[in-house]
Amino acid sequence: MRNSSGPAVATRRGFLAGGAVLLTAVGCSGGGSGGGSGGAATARPSLRPATAIPGVGDGVFALGVASGDPLPDSVIIWTRLAPAAGVASLPARDIPVDWQLATDDRFTDVVAVGTQTATPGSAHSVHVDVRGLQPARVYFYRFRAGTVISPVGRTRTAPAAGAGTSTLSFALASCQDFQNGYWPAYGAIAADDLDLVVHVGDYIYEYDPKSRFPDRRHTTPARPGLDQLQTLDDYRARYAQYKADPQLQAAHAAAAWVVTWDDHETENNYAGLIDESGDTGDRHQDPAAFARQRAAAYQAYHEHMPIRASYQPGSPDLRLYRRFAFGDLLTLNVMDTRQYRTPQPGRSPNDIGPAALGEHNTTGTMAGAEQEKWLIDGLAASRARWNVIAQQTMMAQLHAQLTPGSGEVFANLDQNDGYVPYRTRLLSAVRDTGVANPVVLSGDIHCAWVNDLRVDFDRPETPVVGTEFVATSISSGFFLPSEEFVRANNRLLNPHVRYFRGDRRGYTRIRVSPRQCAADMRVAESIDRRDAPVSTDATWVVEAGRPGAQQA
Repeated sequence: MRNSSGPAVATRRGFLAGGAVLLTAVGCSGGGSGGGSGGAATARPSLRPATAIPGVGDGVFALGVASGDPLPDSVIIWTRLAPAAGVASLPARDIPVDWQLATDDRFTDVVAVGTQTATPGSAHSVHVDVRGLQPARVYFYRFRAGTVISPVGRTRTAPAAGAGTSTLSFALASCQDFQNGYWPAYGAIAADDLDLVVHVGDYIYEYDPKSRFPDRRHTTPARPGLDQLQTLDDYRARYAQYKADPQLQAAHAAAAWVVTWDDHETENNYAGLIDESGDTGDRHQDPAAFARQRAAAYQAYHEHMPIRASYQPGSPDLRLYRRFAFGDLLTLNVMDTRQYRTPQPGRSPNDIGPAALGEHNTTGTMAGAEQEKWLIDGLAASRARWNVIAQQTMMAQLHAQLTPGSGEVFANLDQNDGYVPYRTRLLSAVRDTGVANPVVLSGDIHCAWVNDLRVDFDRPETPVVGTEFVATSISSGFFLPSEEFVRANNRLLNPHVRYFRGDRRGYTRIRVSPRQCAADMRVAESIDRRDAPVSTDATWVVEAGRPGAQQA
């Protein structure tokens, strides 16, 4: 649990406190284990003396700090040096960044220190894989560039493999369009005293500047008018804008994050190396040109996320799917359903089309053969009490008629509905492996949902094999025709939908114990102001051994 006093204000004296034992550092930067410094915990390690660096002054930590990808003995800590207000740019050279990790927020018990080089080629970002830590332990961390000290972050390692674990609490978040409003949901997440934040995509949006809030207008890209980001500088500037938000920074500083992307981190509704359906003229790119754009997007994502992943700068490929275990309680499978997917069937603008296109998409996949096998093999091998699949778009069937009862059924073919045979394979594996207590986490659709999952959604008499929780957006707007349109179609065509709400922004707060998984649908009163209150609209519970959610 979080220290009730909250993180202490960092001081130079506190940062330099510690014994005379130097830490032997091991870590990762730019992916893998080379080029940086992390380390095995030792007794009271100390830092090198602070030295001022020309051009590096107050404000250099304006993008905050973050941690992520917690293991029982390791966690990634992150920051990015950014220009201070009124400074055109940082020095175009390598900058040493010191870091420190302690068991208390006043840094009186420092267990690990080190120095990592922040390079211009990585936007002066810093990823440290701090190793040799104790499982299920809260730690505090901070950075120093020259004589400037960062804010303090709080993180927690995962329980030891197979260890008895009584609880895990985390937030499910997605879809934070900066231009659409403020982020009171992140203020609430920061105050929730969570073990983890799981973000399933749309961390940034690629659109041109246009907002009703003067202070929320997007950065201007190199080619305005396309409603797309294309260059590495475009993506870096957009991430810096988002990460400067104080409520997002607070949520990052409060807990470790596990992240994956969806489409807007690169371009709306892209599939593999195929850009958005319906793009024409200067907006349309062939696969070779789109690969260059994707490389810029993926590099910027890697530079700005607290992830443990190898990346070669300039590559259009970055393996992001991975698995985390939290003792004997929960295994979290984190998927990437953008990089490896086949194009949406029909390729109609907005990817809305006849549901039959998805049902007949026998060669389609959202994850690729390798990732599908990785997931299914992991489910078959798992001995965890709860097994969670975090992926991007709604897995449950969502059918609609333009006028309920009128005839032809439509679907969003960018969702799992566009890849029905693929979905059937995954849900059949959930059923056939007998994996314990499967739960799917999703985002993308800017509404909150609780769904029963069946192998065949057209046969409601068949057994429920799992539950899906879909988080509403942090700030992105409701884009379906209307709430009543959705509710009418749910009554007619989607009886597996247990809960739906689309008019509020927020997140889902999940608490897992050996006996149950409880999900609070958290909604903000408004996104027109930062301090809007956030409350729980409903709580849904899945009891261990009983597939399907019930309202508490």
